Amino acid sequence: MSDGEVRIRPARPDDVDAIVRLNNQFADEMLMLRRTPEMVALAIHDFVVAVADDGRLLACGALKEYSPSVAEVAAIAVAREAHGRGLGRQIVEAVEQLAVKRDVYDVFALTLQPKFFAACGYAQVDRARYPEKIRRDCLACARRFACDEYCFAKNLRVEALHIAA
Repeated sequence: MSDGEVRIRPARPDDVDAIVRLNNQFADEMLMLRRTPEMVALAIHDFVVAVADDGRLLACGALKEYSPSVAEVAAIAVAREAHGRGLGRQIVEAVEQLAVKRDVYDVFALTLQPKFFAACGYAQVDRARYPEKIRRDCLACARRFACDEYCFAKNLRVEALHIAA
């Protein structure tokens, strides 16, 4: 893979199939939850993507809102050929920026990659802190009785205050 220009931008309807392919490649390995084209299309305005200069979608992520003040940083995926380039961190930052634009400052992630989210400034918390997530998603998940995901959270308002200081 070349080190050409990569652009982070809001996802568009024509990105749906590429997002689904990237996401489900990892879902096939039980590393992410499977998403259908319909699920992604309905939430396309919640997704951000990293696109190579040749048009290939290299990474994606989404903001999944649960209440006016709480959202999940979800569906973070980076194509294997683009690993190690910092795209995952850039996608998380773009999702966080989307949260701030929507006045959502309490974000969390359920992940099998705890070191990644810790490196992005998230702190491990008990998933019970987010009953909205449990009610909406976890109860219907096939892995709910054997879930091995870690819950990480970040307060973006506190983060913004530290940066401004």
